[in-house]
Amino acid sequence: MLEVEPSPINEKDLEDLKDRMKLIVEADPKQYHNDFSLRRYLRAFKTVDATFQAILKTNKWREQYGVSTLADSEAIKLHGNKARVLRHRDCVGRPVIYIPAKNHNSNDRDIDELTKFIVFCLEEACKKCFEEVVDSLCIVFDLAGFSTTCMDYQLVKNLIWLLSKHYPERLGVCLIINAPGIFSTIWPIIRQWLDENTAKKVIFVDNEIDLCKYLIPDILPTDM
Repeated sequence: MLEVEPSPINEKDLEDLKDRMKLIVEADPKQYHNDFSLRRYLRAFKTVDATFQAILKTNKWREQYGVSTLADSEAIKLHGNKARVLRHRDCVGRPVIYIPAKNHNSNDRDIDELTKFIVFCLEEACKKCFEEVVDSLCIVFDLAGFSTTCMDYQLVKNLIWLLSKHYPERLGVCLIINAPGIFSTIWPIIRQWLDENTAKKVIFVDNEIDLCKYLIPDILPTDM
């Protein structure tokens, strides 16, 4: 099983970032990020200045987007068959988000409402992380029954944007299972939107034996 190891960070940079965050948290406790979060942002955005600005932007986005109230949104009720945060974890303890592509029709969706649902799933999965052990997620795209109407490029772009800007370094592995031949013409388009580090986390799984390297197949839903 290939794993992309988290890149090391400069501990002095972390201390500088914590000092900056302390100043704004004293004025507004809602700005708080724990050390695990600060490390993820620092790995993603490299410099203290860029990281600090990225955190402020995320905090502002979370408030304006109403992330804390999404559980009460109609979007959650409407799109429950589009994705699910599973009860069980993958083989290294990561929470799993399962996405059955066959349940999606790109011609019959409200992109804003569906994006809210994706944010809700990311939030629920992140809450399940035991950050002291593993603070990343496993996302499974099941392409069984996939057709071109299931392919939603804008939704994929939105997910990539969310993971890069507001959930940096949260993706541990993305498994693509049951991919049909037609997906080979779609993947190169998606691949160009990913940075090298993220692309390495995308794994095409061709059989159950290989899938067992990442998770127990029996944990995947059969009722979606």
